[in-house]
Amino acid sequence: MLVDNRSSIVDRWRKIALQSYPEESRNFFKKKDQFGNPVGHTLAEGLETTYDAFLENAADEVLCKALDGIIRIRAIQEFSPSRAVSFLFGLKQAVREELGEKLTGLSTEWIDFEANVDHLALLGFDVYSACRQNLYDIRVQSVKRHTTRLLQKAGLVYEFPGERSDESESEGEAVADLDNG
Repeated sequence: MLVDNRSSIVDRWRKIALQSYPEESRNFFKKKDQFGNPVGHTLAEGLETTYDAFLENAADEVLCKALDGIIRIRAIQEFSPSRAVSFLFGLKQAVREELGEKLTGLSTEWIDFEANVDHLALLGFDVYSACRQNLYDIRVQSVKRHTTRLLQKAGLVYEFPGERSDESESEGEAVADLDNG
């Protein structure tokens, strides 16, 4: 049933995912134009890829890769962690809404399905955490470069003989000589 109703389930799931955005953004993100609306395109493609990998019981690495584009965007948009991955739980709602009465009598299968969705959500949280860590690392490196440049302009940086201090080298090679300045 999950395979036979793939298209309608993914469409419902996409609508549920879009509800985490403000009303004015939803209509724009509904468009799947790769160049005119890369967020909407990434969301649509990512949900389809994730759903297919989910149905195939793909390895965690494959699922994480499928989730990466969507979660990466949501991490940059500074969603809270719970809000960033909440759309994954929406898959349960989408299946319930689409299949409704057809799920009657499938309690064991439904329990397995829900457990798999919960696992998918945990993987999504891992992807979100990794993306946020990357953002923080980029910010820290930017501050370090900026600080080093300011110290260089102020004449408070001493370079050891035989070493160059440029942006391609690590910031730890330039030492501020604050005691003598």
